[in-house]
Amino acid sequence: MPRSTLLATARIPDTETELKLHQHADRFAISIPGRGELMNSRVHGSEIALAEMTCQRVAGRAAPRLLIGGLGMGFTLAAALDAVAADAEVVVAELVPEVVEWNREIVGDPSGHPLRDPRAEVFVGDVARLLRESDGCFDAVMMDVDNGPEALIRRENDWIYSPAGLAATYRALKAGGVLSVWSASPDRRFTGRLEKAGFEVDLQMVRPHRKGKGTRHYIWFAVRRA
Repeated sequence: MPRSTLLATARIPDTETELKLHQHADRFAISIPGRGELMNSRVHGSEIALAEMTCQRVAGRAAPRLLIGGLGMGFTLAAALDAVAADAEVVVAELVPEVVEWNREIVGDPSGHPLRDPRAEVFVGDVARLLRESDGCFDAVMMDVDNGPEALIRRENDWIYSPAGLAATYRALKAGGVLSVWSASPDRRFTGRLEKAGFEVDLQMVRPHRKGKGTRHYIWFAVRRA
């Protein structure tokens, strides 16, 4: 019996990079050949922390509108929906159409099928487009599209972390809104770029395992000044 089963593949738009979806027993994993696993359905504590800690920072707002960059296996989306009220709207932007289908048809069960929630809206395309077109639209923007500002999977995503991208995100947020950025490692230069863009910045360390064990991950919380 094979250790794992390849369920599907998908190419990341504008690249030659291929995503592979595997299953081993009750665990799903998405990987890139030569780079290893990007995510799996058992280790997702820091993705949940991204959503929970962001939603705490915008708690109490009426009919909040949130944007998540990157669907992945749906754990950030699920945690955000759990943390907000019935009048909220959570938009998730996913560049790879197949990843959306995998969530609907194959890997949705571990995260509780958040795409079935009527408060969830899927945008299939580049999150950068939404940021450019959404002045003052969002109470929070959560970015989980790479392994961090200096660990890009798709070179075009560099714009998101650039001064121009951060300026667009600043405009996309409402006054007092929060940008949160997940990363596999800290980056002082990115902290400086956030501050130059006008954000008040707080960098927090989180763990991928919910019991506080394992590799350290990091989340920047950047608040747009009123």
